[in-house]
Amino acid sequence: MREKTAAPRQRAEELREALHEANYRYYVLDAPTISDAEYDRLLRELQDLEEAHPELVTPDSPTQRVGAAPLETFAPFPHGRQMISLGNAFTEEELRAFDGRVRKLAGGRSFVYTVELKIDGLAIALRYRDGAFERGGTRGDGRTGEDITVNLRTIRSIPLRLRGNVPAYVEVRGEVYLKLSDFERINERRAKNDQPLFANPRNAAAGAVRQLDSAITARRPLSFWAYQLAAAEPPVDVATQWEALKRCGAWGFPINPNIRRVDDIDAVIAFCNDWEGRREELDYEIDGVVVKVDDLALEGELGEAGREPRWAIAYKFKPREAYTELLDITVQVGRTGALTPVAILQPVVVGGVTVRNATLHNEEEIARRDVRVGDIVIVRRAGDVIPEIVGPVKERRHGELAPLYRIPAHCPVCHAAVDRPEGEVVYRCTNASCPAQLKERVRHFCSRGAMDIEGVGEQLATQLVDRELVHDLADLFALTREQLAGLERMGDKSAQNVLDEREKAKTRPLWRLLNGLSIRFVGSQNAQVLGEAFGEMEALERAGVEELTGVPGIGPKIGQSVWLFFQQPQNRQLIARLKDAGLRMSQPRRALPVASAIAGKTFVLTGTLPVLTREEATAKIVAAGGKVSGSVSKKTDYVVAGAEPGSKLTKAQELGVRIIGEGELNELLA
Repeated sequence: MREKTAAPRQRAEELREALHEANYRYYVLDAPTISDAEYDRLLRELQDLEEAHPELVTPDSPTQRVGAAPLETFAPFPHGRQMISLGNAFTEEELRAFDGRVRKLAGGRSFVYTVELKIDGLAIALRYRDGAFERGGTRGDGRTGEDITVNLRTIRSIPLRLRGNVPAYVEVRGEVYLKLSDFERINERRAKNDQPLFANPRNAAAGAVRQLDSAITARRPLSFWAYQLAAAEPPVDVATQWEALKRCGAWGFPINPNIRRVDDIDAVIAFCNDWEGRREELDYEIDGVVVKVDDLALEGELGEAGREPRWAIAYKFKPREAYTELLDITVQVGRTGALTPVAILQPVVVGGVTVRNATLHNEEEIARRDVRVGDIVIVRRAGDVIPEIVGPVKERRHGELAPLYRIPAHCPVCHAAVDRPEGEVVYRCTNASCPAQLKERVRHFCSRGAMDIEGVGEQLATQLVDRELVHDLADLFALTREQLAGLERMGDKSAQNVLDEREKAKTRPLWRLLNGLSIRFVGSQNAQVLGEAFGEMEALERAGVEELTGVPGIGPKIGQSVWLFFQQPQNRQLIARLKDAGLRMSQPRRALPVASAIAGKTFVLTGTLPVLTREEATAKIVAAGGKVSGSVSKKTDYVVAGAEPGSKLTKAQELGVRIIGEGELNELLA
């Protein structure tokens, strides 16, 4: 047998070596030596060879990048050395204060800094054993992340085998990201296929890396840059961050070419200012500069303060803005009948993303900002993510001004009368059967925070309503496989997937159903409070306003809205039909924790947390007796900040509100 496989084994080794070399020259040196067609030919030959001789497949083979069988869940990925988050500096003064702290702790010793562009992606850790890629995981809470090894194998710029003389064990950390050019191509394809567009490259990259099905990850052209040698055994003889990065590059890791070593804080500030004005030149998103003490021995002595290192800081760029013309203002009808004005803009690139529209919130906000059709307006991506109109450039107004926009008297979708309830700024369509509301209600009912029926998004919800297959939410549970398969961009497999997800939805707890019903003022937080207080749908249906408002966290406005919902015969009929379809109408009741450290405290969430989704964090806070608000005020007790926090963080700093991370939140919840 050995004689028969000797030639195939040798050829497989030759092909693997050639493909590893091609990847290194393409992704690390940016100097390819073979064409894409030649690379594909060599890869196909290796795939055929390994298929004929399965015993020749190795973990570091380039063929292992195509993706593996879907996982049920991610295994934990414990960090041997904590993967800490950096503190932030937003001004030159804060950078100089950081430098002053370091110099004081250094006791007069001289040192220099390395400055690195802060890539807007997902932080990961990569582990290698005897030069071969072994495991990789996310940051998580800094102590434990998620094992996403199979997904990381699909990223071509992550070496599966290291080059040269490598220690027996190596851990390197870095950032997975999506190039802007690749992001635009992905969104162009999704637009052609009537799929929802990704909001920004970071979301697309993070979503791809955390897919349970690695084949989906493999279809996204993700990239990687290394930024830290976290561990090596036996230890490597490097004394500085600069030398460590050079060593990582020699092993085959891609290193960002714009990293510099500078002498003092003045040079650091000059580097930050330079790149803040030049970031549009790059084909990837950056949101700041990471400043590190270069001397690794001094780094070890400085250590950490709380959950942040004393030896490094992230300088965050100001929000990006652009000027463009406001072409028109239209109205979007939401699932509760709310009419929201939307600005239609001359397409403009803001922070590497093409922005075509932005919310204008409500009629009063339009008047307050004095925004008019035809104006040149300032568009900002708040927190480098959400597009918003800052205001008009009044100096560029010429001729007669357009009148201030007014919400139409009739719904633009069903033409029913529009009403503005007393004391509110929002206008609402009065027709409960408005198709626009139904489409949004179907989409919301099936969304992740409600019944979580994967596969039913905006496009499918629109088809179901337009083709009159769904007249209310209960109709979702009467749909057949044949009906679904006959819709655009569906087929037998997709239809069956939706039906399978629908069956799972029947077991969701009561609070998810309450959230999905689109009861006014009842979002996920209040739905959880009500579900845990009453436990049964029948108990909620019988509850009066006084009983409802007796629940901690449920005020008169919410109580009145819930009571009114259950007074409507059509709503009671809907719930009866959902019950007949087999949906769960109960959940365990929970008493408010008396001794909870956060009972009665108000939290605001901003940015992307390392592990918890916003919905999961909200659920944990509410379950412990806390409240979650959408805005920061003097009454806010804590702001929980993750990656890419928006203006809420700034407001919290101005008001002196305590700012914590996910780790501290977990400690409060413990």
